[in-house]
Amino acid sequence: MKTGIDTKIIYLFVYIFLIVMVFIALFPVVYIFLSSFKSNMEIMLGGIKILPEKWMFNNYSRAWQLANFSRYTWNSIYMCTFIVFGSIFAATIQGYVFSRGTSRFTKIVYGMVMASLFISVGTLSLFPQLQITQLLRIDRSLWGVIIIYVFGMNVAYVFLSTSFYNQIPKEIDEAARIDGCNFFRIYRSILFPLTKPLIATIGLISFRASWSEYLMPYIFTLGDQSKWPLVVGAVSLKSMGGESAVAWDLMLAGISISIIPMMIVYLFLNRFFITGLTEGSIKG
Repeated sequence: MKTGIDTKIIYLFVYIFLIVMVFIALFPVVYIFLSSFKSNMEIMLGGIKILPEKWMFNNYSRAWQLANFSRYTWNSIYMCTFIVFGSIFAATIQGYVFSRGTSRFTKIVYGMVMASLFISVGTLSLFPQLQITQLLRIDRSLWGVIIIYVFGMNVAYVFLSTSFYNQIPKEIDEAARIDGCNFFRIYRSILFPLTKPLIATIGLISFRASWSEYLMPYIFTLGDQSKWPLVVGAVSLKSMGGESAVAWDLMLAGISISIIPMMIVYLFLNRFFITGLTEGSIKG
């Protein structure tokens, strides 16, 4: 009887902890969304009130009119589409090579890639990346961001992809070779269709990262507003209010608009995301 009570107490503390964590995670999003309906004066004065004193629904229409949101949205969709599909292709083929490769060179390269997981360079790599895109003459467009994202070999993607392929029996490869399939035919026709949870996971993570990216698209477009993605355009709204003060009301409304597509994509891919993350995180 005592054991049952102890178990219930443990579960109670676990649920309380999870509720607190959910509140901490969701509070910034809720605060941004509710503050987007406040006047700029109310936001700057601050206070403990979460709900607006007066609901300013016209913040969204003003934000949409002041900024070229239709163009920014198209730029974000354009950039994210190439990054998502490119990241899926690059990560899955990299994971396939590292998982099925048996040479000493492959193991050494994989070890070096995994070692870089513990190294954080932050923005130090931004200038070398910009120099590379200047050599390729793509430094003044979103293609610079796309190339860096796709061919930058994201270590987390490689780890998830390699671990996922390690869960697939290698007997499938051997049977395919007997039928005359080569290395890349096995990847394209047999193994790649089996990685739907992995594809959804990498697709969702890369979409979230590229959609919310601010610094790299802003620097690579070099102030050309016609090439700005949605997040860069939303942040720029703080200086478009026509007043000397920062237009927080317009910026928060623009940020709320930019969050909506990410939430929709996550709701549709959440089931595959959880499956791919749990299966791909197991070390094979």
